[in-house]
Parts: sequence; structure tokens; C-alpha cells
Amino acid sequence: MHILPADKEKLTSPPALETTVFARILRHDPELALTSLLFDDGELRLPMVNYPVGSSVIVKIDARDVSIALSRPMDVSITNRLPGTIDEIEYLTSPYVRATLSLGKTRVHSLITRESVVRLALQPGIKAWAMIKAVAISGRGVRPDRAPQPRSWPSDRSSSPETR
Repeated sequence: MHILPADKEKLTSPPALETTVFARILRHDPELALTSLLFDDGELRLPMVNYPVGSSVIVKIDARDVSIALSRPMDVSITNRLPGTIDEIEYLTSPYVRATLSLGKTRVHSLITRESVVRLALQPGIKAWAMIKAVAISGRGVRPDRAPQPRSWPSDRSSSPETR
């Protein structure tokens, strides 16, 4: 398709929208080269990151990397499939729409087109699935969180000063 110079002025770039998720490294799977993160509303899988198990991290998820399905996605390559409810539909500069899904405590933004809103009949209150490719949540979107780590319990309580 050729874009005429006059048409270039009419084109708009997608707005930058992202979701911030606070998570903890749950486990690493060296065989599959994936890391699992635990967050308030479930687990996220992503390419292996170089932080130890138990580390607290902040994950940035670009709304352009979040797709929406109305039924439970089964035969898809997308690893992260999270059930939720459409919370909000915000019409942006055409053709873009921000659909916000509530997963429980977490709200995830998805940048979709008006056509998708119409075709799927999306509206607040309907059940939906947020789908996020594992490769979309790469190491560049994960950074250490500065939140304090929980203190470990003493392995031998009888040696604590209170019991002596």
C-alpha cells in the first residue's frame, strides 16, 4: 500500500499505555528458559531473568502486548492467559481504544481497535481473558523492586534470646 503525503498527516501513532505489576520471582525453569512470577492475581511466565528466586520485581506490560478473548483461550501459543472482567472502555484517537480488565486487585490495559470493540461487543462488566505473550514481558520490562524482602524465620527457635 502506498501512502500519499497528504495521508501521512492523518495517521496517528498508538498511545503509550502500560500496566505496572509488582511481583516476586517464584521459580526458574532452565529447561524451558522461563521464569515464573507470582503477583496478586496469579502467575506470569516470561523469558528467564537473572534475579534469584524470592526477589521482588516490577513488571511493565505494554498495552499493545495484551490481547482480549471472550472465552477461555486453549489452542493458542500465548502463555499468559488471565481471567478478568472488562472494567472500562475508553475511546482514544481513532482507531485506538483502551480496554481495561480487572483481574482482581490488578488492572491490565489492552490497546485494541474500535473494530475489535464492535466485533466482540465489548462493554464494561463482561467476562474476558487478558492474553500476554511471554516474550512480550522480556527482561527489559522487569526490574528489581526496592521493597524490603521479608525476614526469614530462625530455623531453630529454641536458640532465640526470648527462649533462653
